[in-house]
Amino acid sequence: MGRTLAFLYGVVCYAIFFVVFLYAIGFVDGLVVPKNIDTGKAGPLVPTLLIDAALLGVFAIQHSVMARPAFKAVWTKFVPKPVERSTYVLFASAALALVMWQWRPLPQTVWSLSGGLATAALALSFAGWLIVLTSTFLINHFDLFGLRQVHAYATGKEIPPSEFTTPLFYRIVRHPLYLGFIIALWAAPVMSVGHLVFAAGSTAYILIAIQLEEHDLVNVFGETYVAYRKRVSMILPWAPNPKA
Repeated sequence: MGRTLAFLYGVVCYAIFFVVFLYAIGFVDGLVVPKNIDTGKAGPLVPTLLIDAALLGVFAIQHSVMARPAFKAVWTKFVPKPVERSTYVLFASAALALVMWQWRPLPQTVWSLSGGLATAALALSFAGWLIVLTSTFLINHFDLFGLRQVHAYATGKEIPPSEFTTPLFYRIVRHPLYLGFIIALWAAPVMSVGHLVFAAGSTAYILIAIQLEEHDLVNVFGETYVAYRKRVSMILPWAPNPKA
């Protein structure tokens, strides 16, 4: 029964993530969902900026700290290892949901596109979200979101050690998933001050997270990843690679 409950727990955590992820697309792009990034009454500038910055900080701290090996070594003394990743996904989903729920709007317009330009910007944003989702499948979507771990536990199978591969997008940039997020956040037909704060804060976090993640990847894959880092640029395909 413990194995079955662990599997069901993993499935529920994944379902929560997927709903929050879909809502986030609507939140950023201003589509369908009841509250988007510019919904609500604008308050004073400085308190609003402080609240929004704090919300982004909560997400960044949770997302980065819980992903570090040192934290996992302690965390798994309390949380069973098979559901550790699912629990991380649940906390990350809750943190993102908190950001969207409590986000304070700053609707003043930075830029506003119309006609074909607006359509092109929205299409580019959708392309960014598609890159994000596709990138997760290229590196094992179900492992990334905890389903592989709980399925292996439920069926009594061992998960083999991770192998370093560079499929499709990963041959062009080292972090296409993060590139997809940046595209999705900045390709806005209408860019409000609030959207700009969200995009800029998220991009700053992404650049910090990449450094932490690369440190962990070097520890896991050693010289294989070091050589890869020398061959392939970090996030922009056309950018010179300072590691080369």
